[in-house]
Amino acid sequence: MGVLKAVCSGYYGKGNGGDEALLASLLQMLPESVTPIVLSGNPAQTRARYGVAAIDRMNALQVLSVLRQSQVFIWGGGSLIQDVTSAISPFYYLGLMDVAQRLGLKTIAWAQGIGPIKCTLTRELARRSFARCTVVSTRDRASAALLSNWQIPFYLAPDPVWALAAKPVRGLWDLPAPRVAVTLRSHPLLTPARLATLTKAIVDFQKATQTCILLVPFQASQDLALAKYIQPQLTGSSYILQLEDPRELKGVFRGVEMAIGMRLHSLIMAAAEECRCFAISYDPKVSQLMAELEIPGWELNQMPNDPTVISTTWIKHYANGEPFSKAQIESLVDRSLIHREVLQKVLV
Repeated sequence: MGVLKAVCSGYYGKGNGGDEALLASLLQMLPESVTPIVLSGNPAQTRARYGVAAIDRMNALQVLSVLRQSQVFIWGGGSLIQDVTSAISPFYYLGLMDVAQRLGLKTIAWAQGIGPIKCTLTRELARRSFARCTVVSTRDRASAALLSNWQIPFYLAPDPVWALAAKPVRGLWDLPAPRVAVTLRSHPLLTPARLATLTKAIVDFQKATQTCILLVPFQASQDLALAKYIQPQLTGSSYILQLEDPRELKGVFRGVEMAIGMRLHSLIMAAAEECRCFAISYDPKVSQLMAELEIPGWELNQMPNDPTVISTTWIKHYANGEPFSKAQIESLVDRSLIHREVLQKVLV
């Protein structure tokens, strides 16, 4: 057990595969000298899955107690400081960081995707909080531009999930091949009409390619209902894969030819495992990934209304699209390890 205690804060234990992947990546990159204590929405599950100490993220007395007993506080990746999905959420994370800084802990803003931030107060509090951090790393150019504007030193590197170690998925190779993974999530822009159009396009795509469709919910509370809506309409082989271990989620894409995804980390995992990717963006972070890595796709609100146009585009990409080369993937993985170096600078 390490001599340094580090409190790790993120959207953990809430059933979101992307945020769980960030936690798994953080734990994978922490030096052995560190004992992590995870603030989780499901501490028992977090302890069982990762073999680390975990406490209830909303238990103020427990959180304050572990902060007082620790030497380091880490914002552990993802879009924690944004007020689009919730105006209250950033104040939770900013409040924790403020307490940690007042207690004199070393504070790390790690692999952050910052924004969008619409509220002036939230923006100013975020600027002050990042400015007081011991070290800051970010995962995208838009966040880097914001930090530069605030004159805050930072490290820029690809999302740490690029380097997450994947686990084999039991039974995956027994499923019919070739396989295509689909990861959709609920969103106000994914209207019933758009969902019906997408579903028809998936049906037509499957008929043309004779592929097995794997519907992969990354967050059951938001994604599972969509998978259950789509699957009965498919005429070929299809499966809903509900996996809770993010390392297994990444392992799915080792056995997949192509991924059609809304979820940011589904696209990162797929690309890292040499899978063709097609993105449907509901959020600036997905759009940034598309732009930075030249991943083909559409903004959700600009998606074609004709399912034939959509399915034809997918069929062409399935037939002629290229996955990232091994050299490209190795470069992205190597550069993502800058986030590990950031941890080592403070913790070793």
